[in-house]
Amino acid sequence: MPELVFFSGTMDCGKSTLALQIGHNRSARGLQGVIFTRDDRAGEGKISSRLGLVTEAVEAAEGMDLYAYLVELLSKGGKADYVIVDEAQFLAPEQIDQLARIVDDLDMDVFAFGITTDFRTKLFPGSQRLIELADRIEQLQVEALCWCGARATHNARTVGGVMVVEGAQVVVGDVNRPAEEIGYEVLCRRHHRRRLTSASAHAGALSPDVLPVNSA
Repeated sequence: MPELVFFSGTMDCGKSTLALQIGHNRSARGLQGVIFTRDDRAGEGKISSRLGLVTEAVEAAEGMDLYAYLVELLSKGGKADYVIVDEAQFLAPEQIDQLARIVDDLDMDVFAFGITTDFRTKLFPGSQRLIELADRIEQLQVEALCWCGARATHNARTVGGVMVVEGAQVVVGDVNRPAEEIGYEVLCRRHHRRRLTSASAHAGALSPDVLPVNSA
């Protein structure tokens, strides 16, 4: 039976790489898929992996009806055996409903990849709806690591290396941006709660006041 599957994880855990691998495996078996994405770091209509892989995709713009797109494609003689959606957290809840309808009415597997929570630890609306509707939720097995070496479970937004907890929910960026720019970093819960990024931890380690002074 076709399924709506939600692959979730933090940034830097290989979501886009797995999406591209699933597409490659099915293509090698003669299947043809439609790949949707939204606000990929490589630009509009792209799906990219940090390993350097990039492929063309359909930009799932705000207000776009994904179900209607598939129906029109098929009615014009196009072929689609499955659907892949990267950056699914950015989709509107009604677009997630459309993905479920693709599974139920068009008998296609839909593989959605996305981050569950934002930099404030709040659920993205798209991810919340996926959790509510998905037939199956898969946690990515490649564990991103916090700067301390612990498993990273939270996404942090940084400005100049300093963690921020206010601002728009969606600001496109990456984990490899220069420190002076708006960027993202994955942290364990402890260091996310303490707002301690790798840059601030390094600065603290260089401070002469970090170690206690022994007058003896």
